[in-house]
Amino acid sequence: MLYYLYEYLTNHGIHVPGLGMLKYISFRAGMAVLLSLIIALIYGKRIINYLRSKQMGELVRDLGLDGQKQKEGTPTMGGLIIIIATIIPVLLFTRITNIYIVLLLISMLWMGAIGFLDDYLKKIKKNKDGLSGKFKIVGQVGLGLIIGVTMYFHPDITVKRKYADAKVVNRNNVEQNFMPTEKIAVSTVPFAKNNEFDYSGILFWMNDKDAHEWAWIVFIPIVIFIVTAVSNGANITDGIDGLAAGTSAVILLVLALFAYLSGNIIFADYLNIMFLPNMGETTIFAVAMVGAVIGFFWYNTYPAQVFMGDTGSLMLGGVIAVLAIILRKELLIPVLCGIFLIENLSVMLQVVVFKYRKKKFGLEYAQNNRLFRMSPLHHHYQKGGFHESKIVNRMIIIGVILAIVCLITLKMR
Repeated sequence: MLYYLYEYLTNHGIHVPGLGMLKYISFRAGMAVLLSLIIALIYGKRIINYLRSKQMGELVRDLGLDGQKQKEGTPTMGGLIIIIATIIPVLLFTRITNIYIVLLLISMLWMGAIGFLDDYLKKIKKNKDGLSGKFKIVGQVGLGLIIGVTMYFHPDITVKRKYADAKVVNRNNVEQNFMPTEKIAVSTVPFAKNNEFDYSGILFWMNDKDAHEWAWIVFIPIVIFIVTAVSNGANITDGIDGLAAGTSAVILLVLALFAYLSGNIIFADYLNIMFLPNMGETTIFAVAMVGAVIGFFWYNTYPAQVFMGDTGSLMLGGVIAVLAIILRKELLIPVLCGIFLIENLSVMLQVVVFKYRKKKFGLEYAQNNRLFRMSPLHHHYQKGGFHESKIVNRMIIIGVILAIVCLITLKMR
């Protein structure tokens, strides 16, 4: 809104000292992250007290973990802190008619609503199972469908790729290094030279024209899968104090940097990456969420004063997935979201191995010879005697290492 105020006043010949800073994405991003952090820190406590007054405490299942029962009664639905602290700066500092901002706001509210409904059923309606798993999947698939269809068909979502033999070094005329604007389903392949991947290439049996026309048949299901997988991964990771928030903050910070670089034609030219018109605004959204998550992390570190609940974890995973997709970095997710991936895989492997051993050797053997002491993976280490804080800190460090690897891909061309 403030950007539009600046435009309105400027167009009417009114010049307010300092207001011109609003035309710079870097300034608006800085203000957004500062405001989101302040909101989360100051009003987070009030939201926690409100949730406590409404008896929105967590009901903890006895899994035999040290200190587990002490957490009973800790307020949940803390994801509301992240949502509120993100939305206010986004509305103030972004051009909210930007299609990417619209998609990200829809993703946040959509997944936040699904998580909120799950938490609501558990805490208010005393339904211990919460929202049925199939309804969560329907919601995730629904969001993936919206994102996939919009990404493929919306006229404002375009890319500009560099010519393979581009040699212009004049930074005042870098646009001649890029092909004309294209409406194309293309992504970035990490760790590879000339690494644009066109989804139409999967339809190899078609001619080029037909393949590009029907590429949505491949692209949209892949988007649905990514949104579902990453949101579930974040949900599973949210099992001990600070883990989901800490790892998500690192991931969001990397995506914010990718957004800034991809949305700036000079940086895109220098780094030999795709230029994504209108993408710069998403930097503001991403850093606003970083500030909100860090502010929430203040209250979520061990011993947690609030849990994010499904309201936060499903929402975080969904937004991260959508950010990666609109940035054409979805193929980088297994690395960037490596913590989510190994947490997800640990659950799947535990189930598969247990069923195999039960069938081959019997129930007693399977129960006594599990692949992990407990899944997800963070519970395996808890069972091994590691303190929650040590597990969280080390996983965040691993997340930082993975983030650095992702940033290195910018120069591996």
